[in-house]
Amino acid sequence: MGQAVQAQEAIASRVEALGPWFHDLDLQGVRTAPDHPLGRFHHDIWSTIEHVFPADMSGATVLDIGCNGGFYTFQLWSRGARVTGIDHDPRYLAQARYAAEVLEADVELLELDAYDVERLGRGFDYVLFMGVLYHLRHPLLALDRIAPLARRRAVVQSLVAGPEHQGDVAEDYDFRERAIFDQAGFPGMYFVEHRYAGDPTNWWVPNEAGLAAMIRSSGMVIEEHAGPGIYVCRPGGGA
Repeated sequence: MGQAVQAQEAIASRVEALGPWFHDLDLQGVRTAPDHPLGRFHHDIWSTIEHVFPADMSGATVLDIGCNGGFYTFQLWSRGARVTGIDHDPRYLAQARYAAEVLEADVELLELDAYDVERLGRGFDYVLFMGVLYHLRHPLLALDRIAPLARRRAVVQSLVAGPEHQGDVAEDYDFRERAIFDQAGFPGMYFVEHRYAGDPTNWWVPNEAGLAAMIRSSGMVIEEHAGPGIYVCRPGGGA
């Protein structure tokens, strides 16, 4: 048996031991989640947002919040960025650290909650907040703390449900005005008391208008609605 085959078998064994994986990575020919029930949806999302990032990111800093196994972390590292990935789950971080070892990726991986990003003590050129918001009991608090960290752009992605239409919302309404809440384009959130998709951490599912409104409320400016539940933003202070 050749050394390359032996190395691949060793990787496959370690990948299995660290599983199950949510991110489908290619580790020297070994895929970490080849039978993912959602297919290669991370690749689909990346194809939607990759235009936001320069092909050469040498010197640029990136914060990947909720990095999980590191799919977006490694995409941006491969472009030359200095990437910090954070996650509150040590199991996901163990996966990301092993992937970094196999890929020989020089990335920073820290166990940190989305609410505690201020503890990093620094800003970043780019911030990714992908697939995390709906897992939080206090999503607007997290957005408020994350928004000031992005110097150039932030990309926010969330599960969304309900009406896709985003209507015009007035600055104020009379207390007796209740019909506005029934309009399809009014910002809204669905609260999941127990479970959604078998996951007890799925707490809030916004509609498109609700997600966009929360992003604006945090002080960021939406530049692009890149896809369902995907928003490209810049700091409120300027381009």
